[in-house]
Amino acid sequence: MNSLQSRKQLLIAESDLNRAQLIEDWKSMEDGVRSVADRARSFNAIASSAAALVAGLAAYRLGKRAREATKPSWLRSILKGASLVSSVWLAFNSPSRRRD
Repeated sequence: MNSLQSRKQLLIAESDLNRAQLIEDWKSMEDGVRSVADRARSFNAIASSAAALVAGLAAYRLGKRAREATKPSWLRSILKGASLVSSVWLAFNSPSRRRD
């Protein structure tokens, strides 16, 4: 075998190694992108739940101020509180937050 043929075989072997390394790097990059996407989805779910909680509390407080002139019955207060708790519960246990 002459020097050109051996050089050609070395270059082919190096090319195969580089190709394998590129595939490995590509898979690693895909995993990183998936991880970032999962974190973004998680943050989005948390932000959505927090926004629903804040909106519910704000609506509750605004309603409370409007009714300050007339004192509501204790039953009505319990029902309003239960409604608020159920909306918060649904926001934090939505299907988009569950991980299978």
